[in-house]
Amino acid sequence: MSQKNNVTRTRQVKKRGKKDYVRLFLAVGGGVVVATALIFALVQIYSGYRRNVLRLEKVSQEMVDLRSAMNIDSVRQYHLQKIMKVISFQNPNLSSVEAYDIASEIYEMSMKYTNLDVDLLCAVITHESAGTWDARVVSKAGAMGLMQIMPVTGLFLAEYENITWTTPEDILFNPVYNIRIGSRFLSVLMEQYGLEGGLAAYNGGERQAALWLANGKDDQYLWEETRGYIPAVCQLYDQYQAEGL
Repeated sequence: MSQKNNVTRTRQVKKRGKKDYVRLFLAVGGGVVVATALIFALVQIYSGYRRNVLRLEKVSQEMVDLRSAMNIDSVRQYHLQKIMKVISFQNPNLSSVEAYDIASEIYEMSMKYTNLDVDLLCAVITHESAGTWDARVVSKAGAMGLMQIMPVTGLFLAEYENITWTTPEDILFNPVYNIRIGSRFLSVLMEQYGLEGGLAAYNGGERQAALWLANGKDDQYLWEETRGYIPAVCQLYDQYQAEGL
């Protein structure tokens, strides 16, 4: 009887042990589930936080880009209005569309060439066109258009501007092409000879400009026309720089 009771007691202990293992397993398993759920929740929260941070950074960058674009556009609009003011004064009969196209090209060239600005280009065009801003003006020597480009010069430089040359009239009477070619020419000359030397070369040729500079700007080395050309353009340049809107 005692032995039977011992066997029964042993079975009960083993049974209780199994139940304890089950309870422990469930307790541990439940803890793992809770911990996993907590970690998942934290990951989701962190992911949401990162998305919000990235979204805010993107919005902030967009705001910076927008401000920059607005600033650039404001500068552009200021210069366009200033150029159109000059055009309307010199040639009030020019259509607003053509005036805007001319102003836009002048501004673009001032951005493309760091040694040019809108005031200098306006000064050159005003003088070269004898104050008319007439895109079809022709000099006695045969220079054509707003910046008075000789056909042989235009033919040479048109290739660098990816302009398909047809006839001098088609290209050089086109104000956009004329300004594009003339600006490249003037920029190259100014890079070589400076402002006054560049103007001397633009009007009278590089040989005279080089001699003039090499001899202390002695006017005897310039053509008579060029002697008056340099101070006249510089005076207009100073005038346009001083003028606001």
